[in-house]
This record gives sequence, structure tokens and C-alpha cells, in this order.
Amino acid sequence: MIGSVDEIKLTGKNGRLLIAVLANIKSDESTSLGEDIPSDVMADFDHIETVDAIRAAIETDGHRTVFIQADRELPYALRDVQPDMCFNIAEGLGGDAREAQVPALLEMLRIPYTGARVMANAISLDKSLTKRIWRDRRLPVAPFQEFIVGDETLRPDMRFPLFVKPAKEGTGMGVDAKAIVHNKEELMERVHYLIHFYKQPALVEKFLTGREFTVGLIGRWDSQKYSRNPHWYEGNRYGYHLFPILELESERSVTPGLYSQAAKSKAIGEEGAPGYICPANLEPQMVQKINQLAIRAHMSIKGIDYSRTDIRFDDAGEPCLIEINTLPGLTPGFSDLCLEAEAEGIAYTDLILEILYLGASRWGLLPARDVELKRRNGSKKKDNI
Repeated sequence: MIGSVDEIKLTGKNGRLLIAVLANIKSDESTSLGEDIPSDVMADFDHIETVDAIRAAIETDGHRTVFIQADRELPYALRDVQPDMCFNIAEGLGGDAREAQVPALLEMLRIPYTGARVMANAISLDKSLTKRIWRDRRLPVAPFQEFIVGDETLRPDMRFPLFVKPAKEGTGMGVDAKAIVHNKEELMERVHYLIHFYKQPALVEKFLTGREFTVGLIGRWDSQKYSRNPHWYEGNRYGYHLFPILELESERSVTPGLYSQAAKSKAIGEEGAPGYICPANLEPQMVQKINQLAIRAHMSIKGIDYSRTDIRFDDAGEPCLIEINTLPGLTPGFSDLCLEAEAEGIAYTDLILEILYLGASRWGLLPARDVELKRRNGSKKKDNI
């Protein structure tokens, strides 16, 4: 029998750990960054209230916490604070693969941390590379093309309308009402705008007209050995727990039909905000299909512990992978992953501690239960992917 929560504890000084929460915090600096800097440059950053919520959740388990701003002083702050472990939600400070910067630093310093490691964070932020990997794995993606300098010839298979966004950003950055283009003139104008202002390639893809969903998962192959909630993972051969699928109803948002940065920044229920329907109204077979895609999308880029995958239906009603977030937002009552957990009846504290425990177990900070993991006995019906 798999043990209870009380049978498994993190180990540290005096029986508790010092956990540093690493994050980049929003500020008003974006208003004075200059004409050539996009106004949504800090859209991925967190509010201090999110950091406070994460710290409060961790402290319920008896640990001490400290917040460290993930800026250029981070290496020196880590040296001074000497945390036992880091809870990482840092977005990085620009440049190539910015979300991989903090994990790379922590790997070099051999400091345990939560969430995706260096490679997965680097790949997932590069949407073009992610789509190439998925395509090579025969996963469904819409036709796409990357524009690096802006004068590339549009491939014949790329039919209008098309959707254009920065190739290496998140949180809907660079996505507004002009992201959908209907002719070559609009396409070239948008591509040049993104390359100029975001200093990176533009990703052009077929615009998918169907319903949009996002699905979060947590866990890995040995989740039950270390989880505070081992029952979450029963029946899944890969050791994942799939949260209820969330549908994003964007027709009534400030950018109808688009889950843009402006729409994402609206409070739930606020005028111009999209609808958040969780669980989504889908047939069981489609739920299973979408969950399978989320797991395969996560595994193909070497994701670990948790992620959130965005999916949209094509003209035929078939799901296509849009992108994956290996560092999904964790703002209680607001971020998609938190809304999915809440819809399932999972408390925010339990979600945060689960992420903490899974991360700690990778670094030997958590003893494994002496149990034999449940395995699938050849029946797909028992496998909830």
C-alpha cells in the first residue's frame, strides 16, 4: 500500500529546508524603455503577489522561504543566501533561450531546483524548433514557416489567412488583432514589425479556426514514489496526472478569436476577457486524444515534472499542437494551470508542494517510498492518457 503524506518528508537542516523562490517581477520600467521596445516586454514576468502565494504554500510544510530577484545579481545572491533548493519561476532577462538561463546557472552551481531543466526550457521557448521536433515525431502541427530576415519567399503550401507571432516569446507577446494576416502585403508588414521590435524571427503558420484548449500535466515515470498525492497518478503508465482540459473561449475577448497578450492580462470575468471553461465540453474520446497529445508533446522535448500544452482544432475539427509552456504561470485563481487544478478540487497549496516534492526528489532531498509502482497490464482502457 502506498503511504500517506506523513510518511514522506523533505530532509534538510533541523528537519526543514531553506527554499529560495526565484522570479522576475513586473515593474513600471517598461513605460520608459524607448520607442523601439515593445510595450509587452515584461508580460512574462510575475507580480510579487504570486511569489508571496508560492512562499506561503511552501511554508505550510514547515520550510523557510526567501525571495530572490532573478536579475544579474542572482549568482551573488545565491552565494550569500545559500538556499537548500530553489523554486524556479524565473523568465530570464532576454537573449537566446532566456527561460533556460536560471536553470543553467543552478545546474552549474549544483543547487536543486523545481520544474523543467535547461534543454526543455530552451526548446519550448523556441516555437519553430518545438514545432520541428513535434513534426518529426509525427505529431499534428499546422503548416508553418520561419521568417528570419523578412524577405523570404512564402512557401506555396502556406495559404491565407495566416497567423504571425514572435518565434521566441510567451504569454501572447506580439499577438494582437493584426496577428492574423489575409494577404502578402499584411504578411510582410507584420513580419517586418516583429523582426524589428522583438529582435528575433517571426513564426508564420496557418491560422487554425477551431476551438482552443490548454491542458496541464504533472508528474513523471516515478511520481508515485515521491508524491504527497500518489493516487493522482494511478492508471497512467507514464506516471503523469492530467488536469481537466481548459477551453479558451476567445470570441468575446478584447481580440475576438485570439488569445492575445491583452486578453490574457484581463482578470477573469472582466470585460474583454476570454471565457475559461473547465472542464471543457468534449467527448471522452477527444479528451483522451488531447491528453495523449499533451503527454507526447511534453516527452518529445524532454519536459519534466510539469507543463502546459496549447491545442487548437483545425478546419476539420482535429486537434493541432500550438505550443508548450514548460514554465507555466502559477498565479492562484488566474493562471491556466491553477484554474485547471481548482476545477479538479486540487488546492493551490497542494499543487505548489507537489511541484516542490517532485523537484526535490531529483536531487536526493526526498526519500523514495519502498513500494512497487503500479504498472499497466496491457489494457489501454486503464491508461488515462
